[in-house]
Amino acid sequence: MSELNATAAALLGLLHDGPKTGGQLVTAAGERFGAFFSVTRSQVYRELPALAEQGLLKLGKQGPRSSQQYVITAAGKKAFKTWLTTEPGPDHLRSPLILRLVHASSLTPKQRAGLVESAKVVYGAEQETHRSAAKSAEDPYAKAVAEFALAHAKAVLKLLESIPTS
Repeated sequence: MSELNATAAALLGLLHDGPKTGGQLVTAAGERFGAFFSVTRSQVYRELPALAEQGLLKLGKQGPRSSQQYVITAAGKKAFKTWLTTEPGPDHLRSPLILRLVHASSLTPKQRAGLVESAKVVYGAEQETHRSAAKSAEDPYAKAVAEFALAHAKAVLKLLESIPTS
């Protein structure tokens, strides 16, 4: 068995809650850890067959419109546990917003202002979502992660506020 990549591990972790289709996994990933780890639809649909081929998943029930459920196997649970206990290595921030800000000098002043203002709206909403999640989380790990996501949203808003508008 090859070493799991972070996306594969993320999917196995989500499948611990029960069988899910690819679409349900995309939604669950966005809800559970989208604030700090993005998983795209194409990544999900690329990983699922590979995980099934490795015996880490098996096919579950066929759903509506030919959607396919996946179920984690005992081998998948073991591989996920192994992944959880290995050294994670360095984190790498992958932010499309920060990348755009790095290159914002290529935009007109109006485009730059629009980029900053729209990001403020997005991160303001995220701040409220994460604040609510942090308040309602009962699990101490989920609470800590929600507080991290809240701090991240606040940090991005602080960054955006520091950018001159002219």
